[in-house]
Amino acid sequence: MNIFYEESGQFKVATIVQKNDSTYQVDTQHGKRTKVKANNVFAEFTEPLDQFFNAAQTEAGEIDTDLLWETCGQEEFSAEAIAEEYYGHKPTGTELAATLIALYAAPMYFYKKAKGIFKAAPEETLKQALAAIERKKQQEAQIEAWVEELQQDRLPPEIAADLKQILHAPDKQALTYKAFNKAADGRKISAYELAKRVGGVSSMAAFMLDGFELKHFPKGIGFPDLPVPPFEEWPLAEGVSAFSIDDESTTEVDDALSLQDLGGGNKRIGIHIAAPALAIEPGSSIEQQIFQRQSTAYYPGGKITMLPENWIGAFSLDAGSERLAMSIYFDVNEQFQVSNPQTRVERVKIAENLRIGTIEPHFNAKTGLDAEGETMFSHHRELIWFYQLAIALQKQRGKYLEDAAPAYDYGIEFEPDGKVRISIRERGSPIDTLVSEMMILANSTWAQMLHEAGLPGLFRVQPAGKVRMSTQSEPHIGMGVAHYGWFTSPLRRAADYINQKQLAGLIGIGEPRFASGDAMLFAALRDFDTTYSAYNDFQRELEGYWSLVYMQQENLREVNAVILREELVRLNGLPLVARATGIPMDLPAKTTVKLAVTEVDPEKQLVGLSYINAVI
Repeated sequence: MNIFYEESGQFKVATIVQKNDSTYQVDTQHGKRTKVKANNVFAEFTEPLDQFFNAAQTEAGEIDTDLLWETCGQEEFSAEAIAEEYYGHKPTGTELAATLIALYAAPMYFYKKAKGIFKAAPEETLKQALAAIERKKQQEAQIEAWVEELQQDRLPPEIAADLKQILHAPDKQALTYKAFNKAADGRKISAYELAKRVGGVSSMAAFMLDGFELKHFPKGIGFPDLPVPPFEEWPLAEGVSAFSIDDESTTEVDDALSLQDLGGGNKRIGIHIAAPALAIEPGSSIEQQIFQRQSTAYYPGGKITMLPENWIGAFSLDAGSERLAMSIYFDVNEQFQVSNPQTRVERVKIAENLRIGTIEPHFNAKTGLDAEGETMFSHHRELIWFYQLAIALQKQRGKYLEDAAPAYDYGIEFEPDGKVRISIRERGSPIDTLVSEMMILANSTWAQMLHEAGLPGLFRVQPAGKVRMSTQSEPHIGMGVAHYGWFTSPLRRAADYINQKQLAGLIGIGEPRFASGDAMLFAALRDFDTTYSAYNDFQRELEGYWSLVYMQQENLREVNAVILREELVRLNGLPLVARATGIPMDLPAKTTVKLAVTEVDPEKQLVGLSYINAVI
C-alpha cells in the first residue's frame, strides 16, 4: 500500500512499511525511510508510485481552475468535498490528488485555511489578483522586448528617457532599469559600457557630467522664467572709466577696476563689483535659485551658471555698458599707502573687457612692466601702476616673496579637432597678482566693515590650521589680514551675494538679509560650503579624466611628479594627482621623482605609475 502526502508545501508519494494511528513509516520514491504524520496523508493507493503521481499531475493539469473556483461557493470546504462536487462522484485517489495539486497551484483562487481545508477567494479580490498577473506578464514581455533591442545595440526610446536615472540613481523596481541591467548582465559588460554601445553615452566625460547634473541639478540645468525686475537708476560715477581683466571664456564679469589721477602723485582707485543683490528681494524666485545652485559650476569645456542668462546680461560688467555696481574707492599716495575707503552704489561706465590671453604676452614677469616702455594695449599704463600697488600691498601684508620659485597651474583646453591641450598659467604672474590684490583689498575692507558694525556674513577665516567658513569674522593668517570674506563674485557665488546683501543693508540700502544668530544664515553657510566643495571636486575629477586622455593621446611613457605624501604624487604639467608604486619610504614630501607610465585607461579612470628615480 502507498500514500499520497504533503511535506513542506510539496506533494509526495511513498510506500507504507508500517502504520499506526498517528504516523506512517514509509520508503520514499528515492529509497529513503522516513516517518510521515498521519494528518499529512491525503490518500492511500495501490498503484505503482510513479504511475499514480504522474497520473495525478496530468489530471491536475486538465482541471478547469475557473470552473473549480465557481464550484466552491463562499464557505470553507475540504479538498475531498470539492473534488466530489467537481467530478460529480466520489473521487478516486488519483482525482483527489489531482484536485489537491490544482488547489495548491492556484493560491490566488483558493486560500488554504488548514490541512486539506480551503476557502475560495472573493470575486473582486480574484479579479484584482488576475489583473496583477496579467500586468506582470505584460511587463515581463516588455522587459524581454527591450532586452532584445539592447542586445542588438539599439536603444529603446523609453530607456533613453530614463538612462541618466538608470546609470546614476536607479529605481531598481523600474521596468527600464530591470531591462537595462538584464541586458548588461547578459552581455557580461557594465551598465556604462552598454550605454556607450547603444549610443546613450558618448564618453566617460559625458557619463560623469550626467551623473553630476543628476545629483546636483535634479530638475535640469535650465532655468524657469525669471524676468529681471525694474531697479533704481543710480547716478553715473563721474570721471570713472573702468575695465575688467578676465579669461576669454568669462561671461559673468563680476569686477572691474578704475584709476583716477588726483594730482601730486596721488591716485584714486576704484574696485567695482556687479550688484545683482540690489535688485533681488529676499525669498524671491531668483534668490531661491541662487540658494539652490550656490555657485557657477565649472568643468573642462563648459560651465553651469548660478544665474540665468538674462540676469547675467543685466548685471555683468560688459564693455560699452553703464552697469549698476557696488564700488569701493581708495586714495593712494606716492608711497602706495592706501586710505580713505568709500563705498558707493552707482552706475559705472565699463570701457573695456581686457582678456588675459590677449594681454599676457605683453604683460608678464619678463616684459611689459616698465612704466617708461612702449604701450602695447589699452590700459597698459594703468596695469603697470596697479601691479606696483599690488606688490606694495603684498609687502604690507607680509606676503611678498621676492625670490619665490616659479609655480604653475595647469588646465584642460580643447583644440578645434577635439584634441586635449594643457594650458599653463604661472601662479603669481603680474596679472594674477594685481587682480588678486585688488580683490583682497576690497574683500578685507568690506569684511571689516561688517565686523565693526556687528553684522554677520559668510567669512573666510584662518585663525590657525585650515581655512574655513564662519558667520563671524576672525583673522585669516594665510592672507595676513584681520578680516576676510568673499564679496567680489556675486554673479557666480551665493556667499558673495549674501555678503553683498549684508553690505547693502549696512550702507542703508534696504535691510541686511540676515541678523546675528539667524539659523538660516548657518544653513546657508553649510549649504554653500558643501556644494562649493562638491563642485570643485567634480572639476578636479573631470580634469583628472582629461589628463589621462592627454597622456594616452601623447603616448607618454615617463613623467615627472612631486611627492605629496607616501605614494601620492602630483604630476608635473598636468592637473592630476595619482598614486605611484615603488617610491622609497625615505623620500620626503615635495621631492621630484621620475615615474614610468605602465598603464593608462581613461574609460576606467586608471593610470599605472611606477618609480624610476628621484630627480635632482
